[in-house]
Amino acid sequence: MSENEKKSSEDKLEEIERLGVSVTKSGKGTIQCLTIIGQIEGHYLLGDNAKATKYEHIIPLLCSIEESGEIDGLLVILNTVGGDVEAGLAIAELIASMKKPTVSIVLGGGHSIGVPLAVAAKRSFIVPSATMTIHPVRTNGLVVGVPQSFEYLRRMQGRISDFIARNSKVEPAKLTELMMRTDEIATDVGSIIDGAEAVKLGLIDEVGGLDAALDALHGMVKAK
Repeated sequence: MSENEKKSSEDKLEEIERLGVSVTKSGKGTIQCLTIIGQIEGHYLLGDNAKATKYEHIIPLLCSIEESGEIDGLLVILNTVGGDVEAGLAIAELIASMKKPTVSIVLGGGHSIGVPLAVAAKRSFIVPSATMTIHPVRTNGLVVGVPQSFEYLRRMQGRISDFIARNSKVEPAKLTELMMRTDEIATDVGSIIDGAEAVKLGLIDEVGGLDAALDALHGMVKAK
C-alpha cells in the first residue's frame, strides 16, 4: 500500500469514528452512509459520556452530499432516542428537500424526533425488531405558566405532526391518537410501535433490513 492510499484509508476511518459516515463505491453507484445515533444534540452540549449526533456536523454534510458530483445516493441509518426538537426537525427538513435519492432504515429505535428523521427520506425501512416512540413535545427546566408558553408548544407539535403527515402515509387523526394515548407508557403519554405496526399505519414504507434498503437505493439511483 502506497503512502497516499494509507493516508486515504486512515482519513476514512477517522471520518467514520468522528462523524459516523462512510462512502461506498461500486458498479451500482457511489453511496454515502450517514448514521444518526444516540441523542440529537442541538443548542446545548450533552454530557461527555452521552452518544450524540451533532447537528452542526450533519447539516453541512447534507449540503455537501447534495452538491457533490460524486455521490449518487444517501443511506440514513437511525438508532436514536430523540433529542433536541428543532435540531432534529432541521435535519429532517434538509433530508426531505434533497433531490438525490435518499433511503432511511430504522435499527433498534427511531424514537421521538427520530420519527420525522425516519420518514424524511424518499423511501423508508424498519427492521422487525425496531421500535418507534410517538409522543407530544415535552420540555425541560423552568416553564413560565402563561398561555404563550403552551401556545408555543402547541405550534411546535403542529409543525412536527404536519411534517410526519406530509412525508408518510399515516393518517393525521391516527397520528394524534397515537401521541395522546394514556394507557401505553407508564410515566408518559404516547405510543410505542414495532416495525410491522409502523408499516401497517403508513408511517414507514416497508419492513426490511440493510439488503432491502440498499436494493431500493440502488434502484432509485439507476432510475435517476
